[in-house]
Amino acid sequence: MPDGLPVIREAFARTIRLVSTANKRPSVLKLLVDDDDLAALAEIEGATNTRLIAQERGIEKTDAHELVFGVPHAAFINAAFAYSRPRELNRFNGPGRGAWYAELDVATCLKEVGFHMTEFLGRTGEYQAVVEYVQMVASLAGEFMDLREVPAHISLHPDTAIGYPAGNALADATRAEGLNGIIYSSVRHAGGTCIVALWPHAVQSVAQGTYWRLTWAGSPEPKIEKI
Repeated sequence: MPDGLPVIREAFARTIRLVSTANKRPSVLKLLVDDDDLAALAEIEGATNTRLIAQERGIEKTDAHELVFGVPHAAFINAAFAYSRPRELNRFNGPGRGAWYAELDVATCLKEVGFHMTEFLGRTGEYQAVVEYVQMVASLAGEFMDLREVPAHISLHPDTAIGYPAGNALADATRAEGLNGIIYSSVRHAGGTCIVALWPHAVQSVAQGTYWRLTWAGSPEPKIEKI
């Protein structure tokens, strides 16, 4: 196994992923045309929709046959793998292939998404934003690389310039072994546990949960509200 790291068979009945509610809003096309014209324009929109392209013919490092169909919230599962930051890494995925990041509790989710949004706002020099998220609850099971007993692994380095390249290399090796993903201690929330699913089929029984609002009003620390 990669780096001699431990592999376990584990089942998580309830994990949580926070998704921006912008991804759940009706198509903007509905504001522009009558229902009679909506289908035609939706076809045009679909020609540039990354998830739909991935589902039809695959995209970069994600093959169409890997994606899931006919299950609840399949669009959200597929979108997690179809979309990635085009010029930047995440901890366990890079451009061309996304991943499903989840946590065992919502407090860890809020810390994780809050950290990344605060970092983004810091680049703009202005901490002013309101972002709403919805919980997507899912079960995850199978064989996973387990980093919980290896907290000093380089992939978990808090400096993204150090941790993220190492994490991508580990994710590639983990996927090559056919493992479902990686379990690791949250870098942004002490005591929290995170799981990244590296294959769409590993994400099961997805359901929608609670809504949350994070508000930045001039400070790097957001106000958090359940809505």
